[in-house]
Amino acid sequence: MINLFGQRSRLGAHCDGVSRREFLKIGGMAAGGLSLAQLLKLDAVAGTGRSHKAVINIYLPGGPSHIDMFDLKPNAPREVRGEFRPISTNVPGMEICELFPRLAKMADQFALIRSIADSDGAHDCYQCMTGRTQASKRTAPPGGWPSFGSAVSKVQGSMPGAPAYVSTMYPTGNRTWGEPGTGGFVGHAHAPMQLVAKDPNAKVQNLTLQGITLDRLADREQLRLAVDTFRREADTTGQMAGLDSYNQQALGILSDSNLANALDLAKEDPKIADRYGVNDDRYIRDGAPRMIRNFLLARRLVEAGARVVSLNYSRWDWHGGDGMNFPSAREDFPMLDQGLAALLTDLKERGLSRDVAVVLWGEFGRTPKINNMNSRDHWPRANFALLAGGGMKMGQVIGATDRIGADVAERPVKFQEIFATLYHCLGIDTATATISDPTGRPQYLVDSGIAPIRELVG
Repeated sequence: MINLFGQRSRLGAHCDGVSRREFLKIGGMAAGGLSLAQLLKLDAVAGTGRSHKAVINIYLPGGPSHIDMFDLKPNAPREVRGEFRPISTNVPGMEICELFPRLAKMADQFALIRSIADSDGAHDCYQCMTGRTQASKRTAPPGGWPSFGSAVSKVQGSMPGAPAYVSTMYPTGNRTWGEPGTGGFVGHAHAPMQLVAKDPNAKVQNLTLQGITLDRLADREQLRLAVDTFRREADTTGQMAGLDSYNQQALGILSDSNLANALDLAKEDPKIADRYGVNDDRYIRDGAPRMIRNFLLARRLVEAGARVVSLNYSRWDWHGGDGMNFPSAREDFPMLDQGLAALLTDLKERGLSRDVAVVLWGEFGRTPKINNMNSRDHWPRANFALLAGGGMKMGQVIGATDRIGADVAERPVKFQEIFATLYHCLGIDTATATISDPTGRPQYLVDSGIAPIRELVG
């Protein structure tokens, strides 16, 4: 496998106190330890869909506060409404937090779901990657449920130059916030190409390039020099002559493929890149760093041919002894506002907003009542999602919570309904599409009776 090692970074405080180093990996997959060369040998990514539609899945680890972001309750009692006020958007009747001024000016380009009612309650991204609950794992077919991107990979195959499912999910101190899912019963060949790998100290038997950090990945000259250095050293030792064609392809992905070009942010118009803001590569405690330009990277990856891109962003578990709900919001909300607004603007200007769907969400919401540490605790009874693009009907709010944001009062929505909608955006009919599990039994992509959200696609 070809690895681009990242700089030594320190994960935030976590119970094990372990410092880790993260690295960027091209040509390998975390699931199963399969390299790109092995995957090419499996010939499992053959087949190209007739069109290229895509989904960008933005996961906010830790449970972002629905009641402080997109479902404010200004008329609720003081201990509920919090410190922020709602502001009007360019969609009549839709209000969002005052710390999202850019998004407020473009609300006609997204839809809000305020009534997700089946959050599992686990501090885990599993439901945002698969649509399935923790309980469903016990009844899953042999191999387990595939992630959304893996199912898409199996059904639609890959476009030339890039795998169908790509992940820039950062490994997190709380492990379950950094997992993009696996191939499950569709197999390792459809697992995500995990560009940010978890264990750089593991023994790797395949090709390795060192000296390229995440910060220097945009430096195309350094990338070229690293490839040239490896080739020279390999030629001297005779290693290149011994490589089979699949490993040659794995090496070639760095300099010749659409994927390598997509990862080279130096190729981006600086004015466009500046819209997204500046990365904060510090790990936010046991969550992910605020790599806001990964929103731009996701756009470039789908342009390169990826069908699904998953990423995690920051850390949204703001309760306990630190009382960080409102101070953290003042840091995270504006940065998210800038990055997400830039992404949606970018997609529209490039003519991609009908083909590329975006979903932004977390595993659950937050308690309406502020605790005695001026924070909000876990609250699975109400949750939100923001959706954009994909040919969906934008500029609307779907569902509602009660007067204090505690329970869904109108139009309850399930995670699987959102996934059915995303499949629809990709051109996949969940009423008919199936994938055979290892026993030969056909499995539908979502449970029986689940359909795309009619308000978005009807």
